[in-house]
Amino acid sequence: MVKKGTVVLVREAVVDNDHINACLQEDVAVICVNRQTGNNKYIRFKVLYENNSQFWLKNESWEYFLTNEDFAKVKEAASNRPSQWEPGFGEEYGPIAAMSDTERARHVSESASRLESLIQGFGNDYESIVSMPEPKRADHINKEKERLDSLIGMKPRLEEPITEALVETAQNVMLHNHASLVNAMQLTSDEAKQQTQGLVDSTRDFVKSSTQLISTNIFNDELMNTLVAKSNGTIIQHMTRVYLNGLAFLSYYNNLVSTSSIIAKLRISLDKRQKAFYHALLPHISPEDITLEKVFLRGMRAADENDFFNWATGFLIHDIGKAAAVEYHEGEEAFNRDIVMEHVKVGYTSVMEKTNYPHEAALITGYHHEYYGDPGGYGYFRSYLDEYKKANPRAKQSACISFELNGILDYDALGYFPAKVLEIIDVFDSVTDPNRKYRKAMTPEEALAMMHEEFIVKHPKIDLILFEIFSKFVREKEGIL
Repeated sequence: MVKKGTVVLVREAVVDNDHINACLQEDVAVICVNRQTGNNKYIRFKVLYENNSQFWLKNESWEYFLTNEDFAKVKEAASNRPSQWEPGFGEEYGPIAAMSDTERARHVSESASRLESLIQGFGNDYESIVSMPEPKRADHINKEKERLDSLIGMKPRLEEPITEALVETAQNVMLHNHASLVNAMQLTSDEAKQQTQGLVDSTRDFVKSSTQLISTNIFNDELMNTLVAKSNGTIIQHMTRVYLNGLAFLSYYNNLVSTSSIIAKLRISLDKRQKAFYHALLPHISPEDITLEKVFLRGMRAADENDFFNWATGFLIHDIGKAAAVEYHEGEEAFNRDIVMEHVKVGYTSVMEKTNYPHEAALITGYHHEYYGDPGGYGYFRSYLDEYKKANPRAKQSACISFELNGILDYDALGYFPAKVLEIIDVFDSVTDPNRKYRKAMTPEEALAMMHEEFIVKHPKIDLILFEIFSKFVREKEGIL
């Protein structure tokens, strides 16, 4: 237990940006106390802050403390920090004001070049959308929702207008979200959340309407690919396909789990076909104890309505971070792990800190390349989990996949269900994308075979059971079953 008088609440110790910077500078440890159990753990302030820049204000399950000694160091460091920003202009103002005219001209030129790169990744429509006044974005998204709503009751249900509407509205909603978040990054968190609230609300309503049309099974992949290709921004093409295929697969998965005997069949097949894969991921658990409840924390289930919408929102905005380095993601530059990892970090922090999107959506954004901890993967939560393990060396994850956020945050599971779904869809789309400049597109069958060999047999990155269900989904859609 934490003794009174020896610690200070972080929410009382961290009162401004100088104190936050001092905590980062001094690399202090935070005592994290579970309000229900009283259990505590030590995690570096930097790790918690990078995952959530206001962690001490937002978590109802934990309370956070600094020791008196660390608090004294933070106070001293904060008092000695020179002010680096001008009130009213943000933290960027100081460095910009100190630039020479030549440096400032170069800075402006670089900003223009970055906008040009963004247009390459997000298409020609992006330039007009990014300059739109913020209050109008929600109105535009609401109009896209109304277009979908007008088709929900259509009789007869026609493939072409439904698929065309799904593709075009999804692309427009994504562009508005990206432009809004780029603008929001220049604001304080409170200002940004207030500014983007209408966007968040209207986007959530749009996702609900998308879901209703997807679940009609009218969705046509071939027509979708033709329509998506009309966009001249390849990042937005990829995001559109991933979002719509993600919705379609989640609907398929829910229907399969709710109306078939898939769970009973998996219990029977687990011993013969999948147990070795999951035992390799959970080697501390006896093979005899590897059950479906060890694969899916507290058992396999369908997504409820609230989860479905939150996850779908995560699918919609999952690559927001690519805006920070669009020229790399669109080019043929050699693989740079640092740049690739950065898009996950930027995406997570922008969604988490600058909007009121559900935390589930933010975690999907930051966790969709985690790959079960494989060295080839990367996830923004790895540093958090590494620190948790250092502070709790006896802690062992008890399952592979959690349907709930707490299963990840409390170190109970290796992966988050919607992120594991998105990993599969993301890889599949990347290798079957006919518009990628640097590789020939695979057929669906070739992609499934490659993914099984490279991402399951050789390296356990994606989930075996989810991949088998996804393979069934793809083959049924392609008519090759």
